[in-house]
Amino acid sequence: MDDPRRYLPAVDVLLSHQAMERSQISHRLKIRAVRELLASERQRLSRADAIPLEPEQLVTRALGMARALSASSAPSVFNLTGTVIHTNLGRAPLAEPAIEAMTRAARYSLALEYDIDSGHRGDRDQVVESLLCELTGAEAATVVNNNAAAVVLTLSALGAGREAVISRGELIEIGGSFRLPDIMHTSGCYLREVGTTNRTHARDFEQAMGEATGMIFKAHTSNYAVEGFTAAVEESELARIAHARDVPFIVDLGSGALTDMAALGLPDEARPRQSIEAGADVVTFSGDKLLGGPQCGLVVGSRDYIDRIRRHPLKRALRVDKLIMSALEATLQLYRDSDDIARDIPTLTLLTRSQTDIAATAERLLPALVEHLSGMQVSIAPCKSQLGSGALPVDRLPSHAFVIAPTAPERRSGERSLRLIETAFRQLPRPVIGRLHDGALWLDLRCLQGEAEERAFVEQLGHLSLNRDSGS
Repeated sequence: MDDPRRYLPAVDVLLSHQAMERSQISHRLKIRAVRELLASERQRLSRADAIPLEPEQLVTRALGMARALSASSAPSVFNLTGTVIHTNLGRAPLAEPAIEAMTRAARYSLALEYDIDSGHRGDRDQVVESLLCELTGAEAATVVNNNAAAVVLTLSALGAGREAVISRGELIEIGGSFRLPDIMHTSGCYLREVGTTNRTHARDFEQAMGEATGMIFKAHTSNYAVEGFTAAVEESELARIAHARDVPFIVDLGSGALTDMAALGLPDEARPRQSIEAGADVVTFSGDKLLGGPQCGLVVGSRDYIDRIRRHPLKRALRVDKLIMSALEATLQLYRDSDDIARDIPTLTLLTRSQTDIAATAERLLPALVEHLSGMQVSIAPCKSQLGSGALPVDRLPSHAFVIAPTAPERRSGERSLRLIETAFRQLPRPVIGRLHDGALWLDLRCLQGEAEERAFVEQLGHLSLNRDSGS
């Protein structure tokens, strides 16, 4: 028999096919896809039982490969996990003014480190410093690429070679194995633990102070909670102890918030202004968690200490670019100027969304979901959302979710069915990310808001049926 590999069309033949020529994919990418497809086909056809594909089939597959190559490795998704500020899904969605500011900064040159009035070189912190000072009550401010960097830079600039005194109950570890003791060591500080896991008193700090003391450091325990027989020292008292020995008092708030969360009907969260008013010399917090801005770390405090932090060699390595700075400025302007901050900051909009509104969304979308999930039970159930990213770990927000479970005849293979449907949701054109819990797939609808989002969710459910049929 003839070797079927001899009859594979040439690259140019496939590229000249009408479907290829109509495609808007770049010629360079189409060439790559065709070559990779033909190489794969030659290997497949080396098997005796392999059946050659028709040219139209080859073209279809090559175009599919080209689309896959051009697709983003980080596509947009529907976050139906029940975690609003989800670290793995990009944390906070940006406000429209922040998105517009990033677009403008990407398209044009801007006065990032240029003083328009003097015509000389400026400092990029000037873009947001006055806003941060106004919103926090600090004298000065600087910005780095995330809050972990803010902590590293602050420790390195103010405490290298000296002891950092901290309560044993605050030696936190956050995502990605970021451990505060390790960070202190990396920054050149010597860790001095005081108190116990659950109780630390002012006298513990006072007894630890000595010639080697470089600072008192307080870390906000944002990703866990210690309850029961506990005691902690007030920030104002820690500031008094630190200042009596002429060393700085540093507060790391982690998530941070620039508005009164309790006034929005949410669990209260520590704010930089409160720490500054209590006497903190430097406060660090995130820009992309509860604040609802782009990923960055914010450092605010007294001018002397912030100037020392700015002059440290690490500052340049950790600084943010024009896109982040522009988005941050627009976000901070909303906090200063907005008449309804819960409406204008998307993260706060999602967090303050009522359970009644979420339930109404579920009722509207349920028929479409049932239509495309034959063989599965689909119901609506109350659930609890969480804020996420280490913010308020104990508190939950009432919500509603779709609960998708196998029907009675399929219960023996229920776990397999669940895995198939969970995978099918993830393989949609815009992946839907939920969570498996208690024998069902839960899709928390808190973050599915607005007519456009609901329509986009429903319109792709036809692909879900096809994916599930092919998978089973």
